[in-house]
Amino acid sequence: MIPEQTSNAPVRIMEYKLLDSGNMRKLEAVGEYRLIRPALNAFWTPQLPGSEWEKADAVYERNSTGSGKWIMKRPLPADGWKVQLGDFALHVKATGFGHLGFFAEQLPTWKFFSEFPDGEHCSMLNLFAYSGIGSMAMAQSGAKVVHLDAARGMVEWGKSNLELNPGIPQKISWIVDDVSKFCKREERREHKYNAIALDPPSFGRGASGQVWKIESDLPELLRICAKLFDFDHYGCVALSCHSPGFSPAVLEYLLADAFGSGHFTSGEMMIPSETGRALSAGIMVRWENGKQPRR
Repeated sequence: MIPEQTSNAPVRIMEYKLLDSGNMRKLEAVGEYRLIRPALNAFWTPQLPGSEWEKADAVYERNSTGSGKWIMKRPLPADGWKVQLGDFALHVKATGFGHLGFFAEQLPTWKFFSEFPDGEHCSMLNLFAYSGIGSMAMAQSGAKVVHLDAARGMVEWGKSNLELNPGIPQKISWIVDDVSKFCKREERREHKYNAIALDPPSFGRGASGQVWKIESDLPELLRICAKLFDFDHYGCVALSCHSPGFSPAVLEYLLADAFGSGHFTSGEMMIPSETGRALSAGIMVRWENGKQPRR
């Protein structure tokens, strides 16, 4: 028999791993559950045998309209479960959109912000902030953080993630609002930020029905963000994108138009795989203003 775990024994939270990809799908170990989800750019042949893929507990299948459903071979917890990703414990859940509440390709960006120089003297703004992992990474540096998302449910999800990570400073302000409207108010209030992160969707609607289209709205939003940026000290802007038609060069040009000259770091966002074939999952550009960190 397996001995019962005492109440004082530490609970080990299992890690997230990309096990394999191919045939436009990805096989993931999400804690104790094995899932298959779409990966539309994975045109290659899977490296693991079919018997490994057949062990999946659930498969998310999309239909021709772009929506989809989970096919359960083993019931997943309706209230979600806990997973370790990098330095963070996360509450994950199989949503109706096929998402889990995190994007593993963002892990290098989170690590960058968690090690931000002189973070305790900085203010950071996380836009389209989703379930709060980037905001926790910013707070880990000691910075004061504004977490902004238009969906109240995502903000609440972020708060629940913070509760799982008691070592992270409680320096996050949780805001439910339309991104453009909030940034314009921040401009009028003359608030300044040393770092800004944006992960905008291709299309979205705000709480009051505001429509967001990345092609038309992102350039103007970046110009507003530039008015919120503290150019007197070292700082950066991190812009990621999953939308067709965008490339690292396009994002660099947009940032240069809004923020001026600086140092760019750009490329694909990759999810490391147990097979060695990392999976591309979007693009990222980080602009730094050329100032020296204060320490």
